[in-house]
Amino acid sequence: MSVPYNHKAIEQKWRKRWEENPVNTKVDKNNKKKEKYYCLDMFPYPSANGLHVGHWRGYVISDVWSRYKLLKGHYIVHPMGWDAFGLPAENYAIKIGVHPAKSTAENVENIKKQINEISALYDWDMEVNTTDPKFYKWTQWIFVKMFKEGLAYEKEFPINWCPSCKTGLANEEVVNGACERCGTTVTKKNLRQWMLKITAYADRLLDDLDQLDWPEKVKKMQSDWIGKSYGAEVDFPIDGRDEKIRVYTTRPDTLYGATFMVLAPEHELAQALATEQQKAEVEKYINEASMKSNVDRLQDKEKTGVFTGSYAINPLSEEKVPIWISDYVLADYGTGAIMCVPAHDDRDFEFAKKFGITIRQVIAKDGIEIEDMQEAYTEANGTMINSGSWNGEESAKLKIEAPKEIEERGLGQATVNFKLRDWVFSRQRYWGEPIPIIHCPKCGNVPVPEEELPLELPKVESYEPTGTGESPLAGIDEWVNTTCPVCGAAAKRETNTMPQWAGSSWYFLRYIDNQNDKELVSKEKAKEFLPVDMYIGGVEHAVLHLLYSRFYTKFLYDMGVIDFVEPFEKLFNQGMITGKNGVKMSKSKGNVVSPDDLVNDYGCDSLRMYELFVGPPELDAEWDDRGIDGVNRYLKRVWNLVQENKDKEVTPSKEMIRERNKLIYDITTRLDSFSLNTVISGFMEHNNNLIAIGKKEGGVDKETLSTMAVLLSPFAPHIAEEIWEELGNEGSVFENEWPEYNQEAMKEDTIEVPVQINGKTKAVIQIDANISKEDAIAAGKEAVKDKITGTVVKEIYVPKKIINIVQKN
Repeated sequence: MSVPYNHKAIEQKWRKRWEENPVNTKVDKNNKKKEKYYCLDMFPYPSANGLHVGHWRGYVISDVWSRYKLLKGHYIVHPMGWDAFGLPAENYAIKIGVHPAKSTAENVENIKKQINEISALYDWDMEVNTTDPKFYKWTQWIFVKMFKEGLAYEKEFPINWCPSCKTGLANEEVVNGACERCGTTVTKKNLRQWMLKITAYADRLLDDLDQLDWPEKVKKMQSDWIGKSYGAEVDFPIDGRDEKIRVYTTRPDTLYGATFMVLAPEHELAQALATEQQKAEVEKYINEASMKSNVDRLQDKEKTGVFTGSYAINPLSEEKVPIWISDYVLADYGTGAIMCVPAHDDRDFEFAKKFGITIRQVIAKDGIEIEDMQEAYTEANGTMINSGSWNGEESAKLKIEAPKEIEERGLGQATVNFKLRDWVFSRQRYWGEPIPIIHCPKCGNVPVPEEELPLELPKVESYEPTGTGESPLAGIDEWVNTTCPVCGAAAKRETNTMPQWAGSSWYFLRYIDNQNDKELVSKEKAKEFLPVDMYIGGVEHAVLHLLYSRFYTKFLYDMGVIDFVEPFEKLFNQGMITGKNGVKMSKSKGNVVSPDDLVNDYGCDSLRMYELFVGPPELDAEWDDRGIDGVNRYLKRVWNLVQENKDKEVTPSKEMIRERNKLIYDITTRLDSFSLNTVISGFMEHNNNLIAIGKKEGGVDKETLSTMAVLLSPFAPHIAEEIWEELGNEGSVFENEWPEYNQEAMKEDTIEVPVQINGKTKAVIQIDANISKEDAIAAGKEAVKDKITGTVVKEIYVPKKIINIVQKN
């Protein structure tokens, strides 16, 4: 009598066994050193809600891939840690009235317990936590190095401000005009900020995308965000004043068509250029613009603006052009001022029509001017008109040549521009890494000496944000007041803290040397284990985290800390698991599905396989608890198949050997292409085939069942180990090599083909798989001889597909 499948007993048994005898070793059974494979999950921030089935999906995918690489002969670097500083953790602590240090630690403990239910190959000896001073010592060390290299600097300017979180936000943290964390509409606030000069790496961040094995959509998102463009900076003299306004344009060939200028409301000359008559209106407009986020300003459909009353001089045509102010121009892109060519730009055309500004066409198809323009002519190519000495030239050619001519004539300079802005790096919050800078009245900004790091976050009772633009740290006099490490004078510490992204931009380096108190990572370990071979996580991090990580990696390469320039060689973005109707899972919506009960009722192996079965791993999938029943039934059928055959001595037939090799082939090819949902359906299909063949032949042989156990082990490791042992095999299933399929053994001896007359099937016959055309047609004609009523005019055999007899009556 077979023993029923008991997932609780089996999973408990093997978790204990793996703890006592780890399967992931650095050397193989012959004591030969294995090649490393570094597979990494995007580490979680410790949410109070714990894990839901959507989080499980990514962790299961990474563990399946890790175990597959283990069976391919690798030593697997597969760590886990905690992104525990930042707004999410602090906002939760404020909500429940508990200190973030306490609530964060409790959340980490809970999620770690849940993660262990996955039975992943995580090496907890590598664990890191961004709030651990031994970790953030090196986050601060990187900042100090950046400061010394001129990449970290202080600046006062208008930033995105979240009134709810009461902190500044980087441009990347604003989504559709709202804070990406809490959804509150973002405003503007003029604050002193620490910045990281990520723009210094713009070219490298763009150029090196070509070497990455990443999804094309992610590379395009990064390329678009960096936004490299070629053009010219052109100086427009101001009528009646000594100053000039410099603009950046990608279309210097249209300069004769520039009939007005627009400044950003924050432009340094915006208020100064307002005439007495326009002063009140200009000030009112600038104030209103300060209340909008950059995203809202760019997305507003209706263009607004105010005339300053002043004029600039078009440097080529020498005519006076009015200077306007509009919030669709941003101070931190280009020069904060644009020349407007309404005849050839939709936005400028709309603005000019609204305010009655001259529209002059300077590019025309075949050189023919449009008499009454109803819309901008935006074709890239055409013949220049109304453009002085440029008349008759082709615009595409002039676009390339004009920047150089403008530079030669002393009207500006050819230049390259980027959409990418420097990174706003300081937050007016408590729960973050202290920025290791001391403000000295004599020496200016001085970094905390490296030997004094970490500069620890002081323990305080009151940590709520002040809303004044200063961090709560500013109120701790005994911490703020210090002495300058250079001159010894009384000085003050920086009170802003780092953003959540600071620790997550480099954490993957620390895993492999997390106890090193002398170096961020030793060169020996970096050479042995880095970079990351496979990085798995959500596409929502395509711009923020991934761009910052690439920036940090390139900087640390320049510093000689590491010898590679890209952190993640391969990237996989898993889709989201949603609730019904594609609604994102959240506690507030009441649609969160916890994995805990499912593990208890069905087992870890069933849930692991169902997480993959719900749909293609790169696409979003709607969760339905009922689907796990089918996967659980499959595992029970596998279990019963082994129980029924483990004591039999079966000599495999050619058909059984063929099925075994097909199983290896199908699972391997689907796994290699990351078609993980079809891997699970493939297991189910082949298991049915094995059962059917076994019934015909008196059983299934142990080699076939053992092969199935090895193939199944990355997906359902507990039951795979148990059936490997039940079949009388020694050691762990993970001590095997991934099976290879035999192409010859997969070939069919006989095949079934339909026999048609004039394209209509009249019979189905079985023939030798390698039969000749003549013999196949003869066999087909024999099978339908009583149905051939006319003269045969054509005989067709499509190998292994059809036999068609064409007759004429």
